[in-house]
Amino acid sequence: MNTNFKLLEIEFDYNGQHQVITPVLLQDEHERILVDCGYPGFIPHLEKALGRYGIGLESITQIIATHHDMDHIGSMAELKRKFPHIHIITHELEKPYLEGKRKSLRLEQAESSLEEIPPEAKPYAEQFIRFLQSIETAEVDRTVSGGDTLPWCGGIEIVHTPGHMPGHISLYLPAGKTLIAADAVVIEDAKLAIANPQYTLDLEEAVRSVRRLLEYDIEQLVCYHGGLFQGDVRQSLHELLRTYPIDGTSAQV
Repeated sequence: MNTNFKLLEIEFDYNGQHQVITPVLLQDEHERILVDCGYPGFIPHLEKALGRYGIGLESITQIIATHHDMDHIGSMAELKRKFPHIHIITHELEKPYLEGKRKSLRLEQAESSLEEIPPEAKPYAEQFIRFLQSIETAEVDRTVSGGDTLPWCGGIEIVHTPGHMPGHISLYLPAGKTLIAADAVVIEDAKLAIANPQYTLDLEEAVRSVRRLLEYDIEQLVCYHGGLFQGDVRQSLHELLRTYPIDGTSAQV
């Protein structure tokens, strides 16, 4: 079977800061699967990134949403509107948030922080809240849970990696010993790190999810923030775990 993955590195400015995100394209003979899709209005960015490989956005057949943060699902509703044939897949815990049946956990977090921040920071926080409120919802076509395997690209194993959000998932492709981490880990200064630990909804659970990654034989690790990790994956995961205590003890593995 011809399996492949391509990194869709997207560079852009957001609130005056230069940022890079890395959605992933998975493909085989029959399917083209987009893993996460950027902020609202990112269709032109996705088209440009796919165009570097000679691929049109209209050929996408599935979108896997790893979780409902704005930079991962912001363009999902627009993509579904423009290309109704695309199926949206997410963890069962994420479905009500993607469909707008429950308030975004990130929005709840931002709203609850309003009383704690200094007055000079409130205008930015209120602007951020309005932005979160503007994220469009989209119907989910299929839900998955940890341990499920999607039947494409030689099998895509769903790895439930909660912490950053309760329904956060990573994807493991045994055919290429590749793990798509989403925000389970990020790359900072050439090392693996917890994504925005101050905003992670459950830090201890996030650290346990990092430990769970050690159960997999990973030769290639892709982070949404940082791209393809260059280095010894297992060693770097061990180093990360040593920096975070769990239940008051050192996170030795």
